This record gives sequence, C-alpha cells and structure tokens, in this order.
Amino acid sequence: MHPRAAELIGTLALAPHREGGFFREVFRSTERVQPTDGRTSRSALTTILFLLVEGQASRWHAVASDEIWHLYEGGPLELLVASPDVARVERTLLSPASHTALPTYTVVARSWQAARPLGPYVLAGCSVGPGFEFADFRMLADDARAVSALRVTAPDLVPLL
Repeated sequence: MHPRAAELIGTLALAPHREGGFFREVFRSTERVQPTDGRTSRSALTTILFLLVEGQASRWHAVASDEIWHLYEGGPLELLVASPDVARVERTLLSPASHTALPTYTVVARSWQAARPLGPYVLAGCSVGPGFEFADFRMLADDARAVSALRVTAPDLVPLL
C-alpha cells in the first residue's frame, strides 16, 4: 500500500467498506426529505470520504439516489457507470481539472457503478441526495439478470463484481 494511502486511512479514521476500499461518513443532514419513489423519508444529504488503493475496486453497485463523486487526492479514478438494464456502460476519468477532465461526476439514481484507481491510490468524496441508507444499496452480483447483461455489454468489467 502506498504510504500516503496508509497515512490517510489512519488520519481520517477510515474503515473497510463492503463494496471495497475504505470509508467514513463525514456528514448526515438533520433535514429530512420525502423521496417521490415510495421510500420513507431520508436525510437530505449524506457525504462520505472514500479511499481506494491500487488493486482495489469499488465493486458494481447501485444506489437509489443521485451520487456525486469528488476527487480529492491521488488518482486518477476510473468511474464506470451502467444504465439500470446494463445495456450501456460509460467510462469516465476523474482527475485534476483540465480541458479534458473534471474532478467530479454525478451518477444518476439507480445506475450501476463501479470505480478503480489508475494510480497508487485515490481519495474521493461521495455525496448522496436524498441521503444514503443501506436499504437503498444493491450489489450487481446479487442480480442474475444484471450479471448476464454485464457479461455481454462489458465482459472486461465482470471482474469488478
């Protein structure tokens, strides 16, 4: 593990995340909102710090709310986003701001997503609104239809299950 990544895990008190990498929730709004899709009320916004080291990945998953990724340090980060039916996969590179890249990207609610560092490590932030709840979280590996579709649409990305 890159020494800076190890330092960040300790300094920021990051813990292992079930989708891969390390995280810590740093904000959960006390304001409540009512999603229009039948879910119960949620915090208006939640934010986590999320760190991946070389060889790790944020495995394919979906969240029922919009999620904004922000690159803070390290990288670049390859963000992979698939439509809910996995008919399309978009590959986006988060890196320091330039004419060809941005340090932020929004994943639309219910899209499948995965991410991996293309360098020794990456420290990102993920903000979710309405706020994240594990009840709104699904792993693609648990959806046989989505797994089959990924094998056709992007077979090279199946290892990120």
